[in-house]
Amino acid sequence: MSIKLTVKQKELVESFGVIQEHMGLTPAFARVNALLTICNETELTFDQIQETLNLSKSATSNAIQGLLALDRIGYKTKSGERKRYFYSKLDQWKLLFKKDILSLDSYVLLLKDIHSNRTLETVEYNNKLKELTDFMDYFMAETINIIEKWENR
Repeated sequence: MSIKLTVKQKELVESFGVIQEHMGLTPAFARVNALLTICNETELTFDQIQETLNLSKSATSNAIQGLLALDRIGYKTKSGERKRYFYSKLDQWKLLFKKDILSLDSYVLLLKDIHSNRTLETVEYNNKLKELTDFMDYFMAETINIIEKWENR
């Protein structure tokens, strides 16, 4: 029941997986996400993912649950079937970008709180921390503007 991939598709799964590992995903998370992105079938079952990637049930389950929690993949069910069909959300990149950028807001607020509660004696460090929060505010606003400009082009 595994999916037939071309030699090039197998190479792409590996290459895309390695890049995603460098971005913080575990190897299994990265390969599952890569497979769902590269595969010609737009929806795959748990068994198809497991067999195609030759992962254990545990590794497959953990990867799927983790990717669902990260909102990188989604799933559908089909009437009369108990199976879940998993799919990549890469085509929803604008929404995911905005969500990722806006999620930085709580991080920036915490850094600002840290800054305001630091000793005044570490002027140089405090200035660098302030510069970081100012840049992150700027970065978030500009990134959202860029996405909106892209949508309106």
